[in-house]
Amino acid sequence: MKKNIYSILKGTFLVSDDSFKNWRMILFVSGLAIVMIASSHSADKKVYEVARLKNEVNEMRSAFIDGRSKLMRLKMESAVVSKMKEKGLSPSVIPPKKIKVKSQN
Repeated sequence: MKKNIYSILKGTFLVSDDSFKNWRMILFVSGLAIVMIASSHSADKKVYEVARLKNEVNEMRSAFIDGRSKLMRLKMESAVVSKMKEKGLSPSVIPPKKIKVKSQN
């Protein structure tokens, strides 16, 4: 047991005659580690992208709500009347009449 520990610490298991098996295992484990690190970076990048898109959606939603509230204020009768007074128009005092069209069959 003591000999095996010294062999590992000195690195003789990497240069001995049957070291090809050891090198294959080391390269395999290194390859798996690289794939794992790349996968982790990819997942982190996606998480940041999702957070950025969520912030963008919230900003656009607030802009939409703000625009909709401005439109509602502009469509109110009092706003329309005040805009038309600036141009010299005023609301009619005579109520509108319904026009009925009869077919000529």
